[in-house]
Amino acid sequence: MIFEFQVRTTEREQFVDVTPLVRQALAESGVEGDGVITVFAPHTTAAVTINENTDPAVPRDILTTLDRLAPYRGDYDHAEGNSDAHIKSSLIGASSRVLFNGGQLLLGPWQGIFFAEFDGPRTRQLVVHVGGTR
Repeated sequence: MIFEFQVRTTEREQFVDVTPLVRQALAESGVEGDGVITVFAPHTTAAVTINENTDPAVPRDILTTLDRLAPYRGDYDHAEGNSDAHIKSSLIGASSRVLFNGGQLLLGPWQGIFFAEFDGPRTRQLVVHVGGTR
């Protein structure tokens, strides 16, 4: 079952915790057994990742490190001026998968699912596929 959500970003680069949206998709799917959820960002300048969601310094540290690897004003050929966003999206990846069992995400105690924006602010799409047993 596929669900689509809008994610509104307010900064050029930011991590948005979308764990509640993924939990909502799982609940609305009616799947109570076990399975896998795929969370997908259908954008070339955004990504999805799973990481710590209790300390806001962690997403900031990730963004800072990515900025060192692919600076905003780098020596790029892409004319739109957002090559760094494309590179960061490729490094993180367009999707993440998480297991669930008994209607509950099997995330670690510190983990959350993040939509990673690298070319905002924008209104983006987030696609969640719930596959499992009923």
